[in-house]
Amino acid sequence: MVDHEKVKQGVRLLLEGIGEDPEREGLLETPDRIARMYEEIFGGMDEDAGGHLGKVFSVDNSEMVLEKDIVFYSTCEHHLMPFYGRAHVAYLPDGKVVGLSKLARTVEVYARRLQIQERMTGQIADAVMRHLAPRGAMVVLEAEHMCMTMRGVKKPGSRTVTVATRGVFQDNPALQAQFYHMLRNS
Repeated sequence: MVDHEKVKQGVRLLLEGIGEDPEREGLLETPDRIARMYEEIFGGMDEDAGGHLGKVFSVDNSEMVLEKDIVFYSTCEHHLMPFYGRAHVAYLPDGKVVGLSKLARTVEVYARRLQIQERMTGQIADAVMRHLAPRGAMVVLEAEHMCMTMRGVKKPGSRTVTVATRGVFQDNPALQAQFYHMLRNS
């Protein structure tokens, strides 16, 4: 839960710290706007992915399910700058599947927190395993990090790719190859 008053105080201090006047006309409402924005972009802090992954449907099929190109926006915990990209989430059902939008909502739960991409990738895979109990899960995130684009090394367009494999995906190159084939060709 975002404490609006603390955020507003912090923004005022930040503005002063960079040499701005928080009482300037254009900045008067900025602390309040930032507090409201933080409530939205960090809304995953108080959310549990199980709430989305809890509604399942029985199936006879145990073939791979892949939801790809799930756009996400997150915030780097090291620089408080955005990183954004696409998530690709696959699992091998073991008698039950979840509505496809629930995979996208799961990505959102973890993206809407202070994050590092590596942790987020594993959190999504772990949530799928914990709540769907599939035979395996595989998650790939591809993202551009503004901390590398706007500052520091200044390399716009560079992407970071992270992978998490769980269950039968961990030691099965054929399943991993099928995942990548479906990602490229569908």
